[in-house]
Amino acid sequence: MQLWVHALKEHPLVKDGSVKLTVFDGKYDALTQNNQFETMITQKYDGILFVPIDVQAGAEAVSKASQANIPVVGSNARVNSDKLLSYVGSNDVIAGEMQAEAVIRAMGGKGNVVILEGPIGQSGQIERRRGNQNTLAQYPNVKLLEMKTANWSRAEALALTENWLTAHAGKINGIIGQNDEMALGAIEAVKAKGIDPKSIPTAGIDGVSDALRAVKVGTMVSVLQDANAQAQGSLDVLLRKLIGADYKPRAALWTQYGTAGLKWDDGAARVYNIPWTPITPQNADVLLAQRR
Repeated sequence: MQLWVHALKEHPLVKDGSVKLTVFDGKYDALTQNNQFETMITQKYDGILFVPIDVQAGAEAVSKASQANIPVVGSNARVNSDKLLSYVGSNDVIAGEMQAEAVIRAMGGKGNVVILEGPIGQSGQIERRRGNQNTLAQYPNVKLLEMKTANWSRAEALALTENWLTAHAGKINGIIGQNDEMALGAIEAVKAKGIDPKSIPTAGIDGVSDALRAVKVGTMVSVLQDANAQAQGSLDVLLRKLIGADYKPRAALWTQYGTAGLKWDDGAARVYNIPWTPITPQNADVLLAQRR
C-alpha cells in the first residue's frame, strides 16, 4: 500500500495540482474504514478510491457513498458491492496459482508445504487461497501441513514459521506466503534455524523492494502486483466519471498493458484486471531502479 499511495501521488494531475488527495489509513480495520466513509460523505468529497480490508463489510460503506452521489472506484482489493463504479486491480486467484506452481515445481512435484495467509476476509486472502488450492489439487503427492493467517505481517510470519519448523522438523519442503512480507518473514525464520533458505522454496506476491532483492539472490520467487497501474488507473477511471467524456487517461498502464489485452474502454468497464509479471533475477534490477 505504500507503493500504491506513492504511485497515486505521482499521477500527472495530482502532481500539477489539478487533483487534491486526502489519504485515509484504515489500519486494517473494517469499522475504521466505514467511519472514514462517514467523514468523506460529510465533507463532500467528489470521489473515493477504496482499498477495502474486508470483502463483505466494505459493501455498506460503498452503499452509503452511492446514496450521497459520491462515486467509488475499488482498487487492489475487492468488495462485494454492485454500487462500485469499477474495480482496477489484479486477479488474485491467478497470483495464488502462479506462486503455488513455482514452489511445487521447485520441490519436484512432491513433498509438504505450508501456507501463510493474509487477513481472513480480505479479497486477497480469499482469492489467493483459492488459487493456491487450485494448484495443490493438481499435485496428489504434495501435502498441505499448515495454513494460517499471518495478517500480511513479516513479524507474524516469522513467529508462525518458527513454530511450524519446530512442530514439523525436517518435514517442510516449501513455503507459500500470500504476500511478500510474510514470505520474507518465513525466510528469516528458516535462516534462524540454521537452514539454507534455498533448500526450502518460498514464494510471495507483490514485488516489494526487499522481495526483489531476495529474488535476485535466489532465496524466493514472487510476482509483481503493479501498484503504479492499480493506483493511477483507478484515479483515471474516477476522473472519467467526474469530468465526463472529454477526459483522456493520463496513466501509462493503458499503453503499457495494451498488448496484453487491457483496454481503456472509455473508462466504463466494470473490471480492469492488470496482468501479473513474474519477477526474475533478470528483471529485479530494472524494477528496483524504477523506485529510486
